[in-house]
Amino acid sequence: MKTFLLVCLLSSSSILHAASPIVEHINIDGLAGWERHDFKGHTSYQLVEENGKQVIKAVSAGSASGLVKKISINLDKTPYLNWRWRVAGVLDRPNEHSRQGDDYPARIYVVKEGGWAPWRTRSITYVWSSSQAEGSVWPSAYTDQSMMVAVHSGVSDVLLWKSERRNLKEDFKQLFGQDVHQIDLIALMTDTDDTGAKATAWYGDIFFSSE
Repeated sequence: MKTFLLVCLLSSSSILHAASPIVEHINIDGLAGWERHDFKGHTSYQLVEENGKQVIKAVSAGSASGLVKKISINLDKTPYLNWRWRVAGVLDRPNEHSRQGDDYPARIYVVKEGGWAPWRTRSITYVWSSSQAEGSVWPSAYTDQSMMVAVHSGVSDVLLWKSERRNLKEDFKQLFGQDVHQIDLIALMTDTDDTGAKATAWYGDIFFSSE
């Protein structure tokens, strides 16, 4: 349900245009421009400092809240999404293909809105999976407009900062068979409302780049 609701939050207002055609940094300092959306309970998101850099720390205890930022990114110029993340642990192997197991210690959404035709909205959710093999891809339990991608899986990298890089143009083409030239929203979520578990994650250094 969280994936479907986040997709439905899109609107054409409050779009922020980043300036650089080469690197588009997503500011997390003070969380300016990020909006919290609570679906069940209240996941805590706060800025903390690690090694001289500010990162977002998320703590969920049976809750589902996301941080959402409206931002127009030209994927023809900056198709790569880059970020760092870390998790304190994974969940007890939920069935992530089901609505009852739709929980993740960390996930990042990117969304292409459908404009006047909301059924054309498409999103990709990059997750730190608790039960699916790394590299696995599957449809959201709530809507076939969203695809899930397990960037990491299991406990092997728990408590380690991991740097990620995804070519969004290639991923949208592979997952949906569509040429997508722009995304309109990015969101972070640490959620455990379906399993009632606890999870802690950190997110940082989020930016788009040309290579």
